[in-house]
Amino acid sequence: MQQKQERLFALLSGMGKVLVAYSGGTDSAYLAWAAHCVLGSDALAVTADSASIPESHKRDALTFVEQFGIPHRFIETREFDNEEYTRNDSNRCFHCKDELFNRMNELGMELGVSTIAYGVNKDDTSDFRPGHKAAQKHEVRAPLLEADLIKAEIRALSRSAGLPTWDRPAAACLSSRIPYGTEVTRENIKLVERGEEALAELGFRVYRVRYHGELARIEIGRAELHRALTPEMAETLSNTFRDLGFQYVTLDLAGYRQGSLNEVLEAAPDRAFRILS
Repeated sequence: MQQKQERLFALLSGMGKVLVAYSGGTDSAYLAWAAHCVLGSDALAVTADSASIPESHKRDALTFVEQFGIPHRFIETREFDNEEYTRNDSNRCFHCKDELFNRMNELGMELGVSTIAYGVNKDDTSDFRPGHKAAQKHEVRAPLLEADLIKAEIRALSRSAGLPTWDRPAAACLSSRIPYGTEVTRENIKLVERGEEALAELGFRVYRVRYHGELARIEIGRAELHRALTPEMAETLSNTFRDLGFQYVTLDLAGYRQGSLNEVLEAAPDRAFRILS
């Protein structure tokens, strides 16, 4: 594991000036920290100021870079102006990352920086990730993947470095809560965000609110699922989500699993073929 980190540092040292796509999650925070350790002010962490990113995540991202003195900038992304994004087929993530890397390329031209890096790791290659295609299109570097790092190693190395993000639950943009084929709007992702804020206030740590029109499907991490299954909590969840505007509230008994909305692609793999081929 330490050898992989040394490999990562060596890769970064050869990049000169670099922009790091930084969401504030475990992987991108570790990459931003590593780039700062190696390159100092020649590494700039860049966070998308997008409606699809929860405000709490933006605050957490800012707190982290301020704590470690990492140069940072927010940039506005406009994926909601793109109908190919809002129609929400299986290519949605491609269009999101394409927009992000377009804006980062513009920033790079302004600052004289030609290298962009993002925090994909080896484990991510086993899931359906159209954003990888966008990264390849823009020739974005993937230092964690190039160093052969897996998620568990990134968490362990982050913990060793004293990074508070080492055990942060997996995070994804709010649009990932909307089933494929349902239009993504600022209104429905804001509703999801308010639902997830409510779950956090109730003390849950790992969760997702999946939007199905009038129905909210709540996923809770399996280690916490027993708390949600009590009659008292069921009543609280029902009242809370009805107050938010949902007509029906359901708890997914399978618990939280990353990318659960991708399960539909297993039943219709031709929907994924367009981006993977």
